[in-house]
Amino acid sequence: MPSAPLLLQRTDAVARLRLNRPELHNAFDAALIAGLTGELERLAGDATVRIVVLEGEGASFSAGADLNWMRGMASASEAENRADALALARLMRTLDELPKPTIARVHGAAFGGGVGLVACCDIAIGTPEAKFGLTESKLGLLPAVISPYVIAAIGARQARRYFATAEIFDADVALKLGLLHEVVAADSLDAAVERQIGLLLKAGPLASAQAKALVRSVAAQTDRDALDDANAALIAKLRISPEGQEGLSAFLDKRPPVWIPEK
Repeated sequence: MPSAPLLLQRTDAVARLRLNRPELHNAFDAALIAGLTGELERLAGDATVRIVVLEGEGASFSAGADLNWMRGMASASEAENRADALALARLMRTLDELPKPTIARVHGAAFGGGVGLVACCDIAIGTPEAKFGLTESKLGLLPAVISPYVIAAIGARQARRYFATAEIFDADVALKLGLLHEVVAADSLDAAVERQIGLLLKAGPLASAQAKALVRSVAAQTDRDALDDANAALIAKLRISPEGQEGLSAFLDKRPPVWIPEK
């Protein structure tokens, strides 16, 4: 019996999603895309989950598209290819907008759609040996579906280069580009991820979940007056919310807030 292409591990409030096609370097196919999308949508509605970690089994994070799947899509109709691309777009948007903080644990290859997954996560930590590439142009294609998220991560100027050249770059370059937040030795990767989990668990669950929505709305708003009004309304709502009241009370009382797990 073939192994499941996606594994879920729960530890208290942390859900770990592991791409599990190591023999193919966790390359995407339609089944993996659908499975990952469905699992993310389920976790989005699970109030007991506060953090989602995305990782890959074996030697790589994700090497992008499965070549056999791509071969099949090459002989499919334009309409079928459009539906297939929309499924990938749904996955990326679901991950990008997930109402939980997300962490990408990156090692080995992260190519094509794998770069898209990294760009969609809120925090990305990789090893020095990790390799990245937006390699679609080598096939006469472009990373169109993942482009909004990659451009948001590395900027338009850098995207113009890497989309066109398809060159492979290392973890240090990914760090400089903003694709990674941190590069750590392979034997320190799990500890670095756990450190971020610890920081997130100390933050208010509602606040940490809404952080990405705040960044998105501020980045997209061009009307400064409307932005001031929206931000004032948000902070007012948070201050009178149960979480805001507990956070302020705990600070004033010099005690941990109730959402920090007991040791």
